[in-house]
Amino acid sequence: MSETSYGFDTLQIHAGARPDPATGARQTPIYQSTAYVFRDADHAAALFNLQEVGYIYSRLTNPTVAVLQERIATLEGGIGAICCSSGHAAQIMALFPLMAPGRNVVVSTRLYGGTVTQMSQTIKRFGWSAKFVDFDDLDALKGAIDEDTRAIFCESIANPGGYITDLDAVSEVAQGAGLPLIVDNTSATPYLCRPIEHGATLVVHSLTKYLTGNGTVTGGCVVDSGTFDWSASDKFPSLSAPEPAYHGLKFHETFGPLAFTFHGIAIGLRDLGMTLNPQAAHYTLMGIETLSLRMERHVENAVKIAKWLEGDDRVDYVTYAGLESSPYHGRIERICPRGAGGLFTFAVKGGYDACVKLIDAVEIFSHVANLGDTRSLIIHSASTTHRQLESEQQRAAGAAPEVVRLSIGIEDADDLIADLDQALTKAVS
Repeated sequence: MSETSYGFDTLQIHAGARPDPATGARQTPIYQSTAYVFRDADHAAALFNLQEVGYIYSRLTNPTVAVLQERIATLEGGIGAICCSSGHAAQIMALFPLMAPGRNVVVSTRLYGGTVTQMSQTIKRFGWSAKFVDFDDLDALKGAIDEDTRAIFCESIANPGGYITDLDAVSEVAQGAGLPLIVDNTSATPYLCRPIEHGATLVVHSLTKYLTGNGTVTGGCVVDSGTFDWSASDKFPSLSAPEPAYHGLKFHETFGPLAFTFHGIAIGLRDLGMTLNPQAAHYTLMGIETLSLRMERHVENAVKIAKWLEGDDRVDYVTYAGLESSPYHGRIERICPRGAGGLFTFAVKGGYDACVKLIDAVEIFSHVANLGDTRSLIIHSASTTHRQLESEQQRAAGAAPEVVRLSIGIEDADDLIADLDQALTKAVS
């Protein structure tokens, strides 16, 4: 595409894609190939020396995946992107060039349960650590940063409660400390929120959720803003210092704004091997073509259902930021101007046992460990996705025992309300 400024609806269909030069195929083909033929020995050497961009081996680069990377980077307003095998892989890929044994990342308490486990337990095996902070307390956030901190991490719309992070305030803290801000934008998608415009350095996604939108793909992505000065201090030697594996090449000096992107492919995918397969990339590309249409319907349905739940006597409270009663409602216009998403929780009167009965009684809602599907989904986080956490951690993450999480799909909202109504009757009777 030319450098003309196109709207989101156009870019979600066309960004990164061009007719296949060999066949004229209009839809991006699935390049199901492990390796690619070099023109000659000099061409191969140039590719391996990072002197030329091209395709070597599909663990590193693949034409179908490359289109997806360009499309997501364009929609997020980034300079480049690295697609990988899952959302959790994307989080490790984002941290990998920044961290080292003894270093820490400051993270929000409001995170998906699997991410809490990854940050509190798994990364210890790399010699890394995480400090959990309520990001509404900016003084606590500043106080948690020390000489070993290498990044700040949060979700734009937090899973499971639909809490909206004040990205402007958090990015100001990150910039003041000379640290990159990593934002998981899975629940919002770039249609509802573009974290880079609010100061984020890196944006991560689980492609598994709204971007694909149909429950067929497991994938992840890291988007590079290209705005961070990796050489401003000695904190990020992987990007600023000589790289032994490439004869002393300095990624930031050589690639400038694309330093993180090139490192993510040339080092991250090369050595960690968290590769996205081309068929999954193809499915995600097709999903993104309807992203704006789906997100509009997700939001429309979520608002209607959240309002109904808030007025029901069997419900204690609803966490949806799209409700005027939410303490985070005022952040929507600034952070998520197109709506607060389709994800939220509600507390059932009757506690844990009533939640379990509700889950077993629904008919349209699917009881699955996923979100962002066209289908409406329901789960009791305390007994599933957040089960490994202590009770205090569950409540801090918005996954208390009396709480059920909804991912509102694009079905008829009245049908979804009727399903919840009959299930609530069975749950609290």
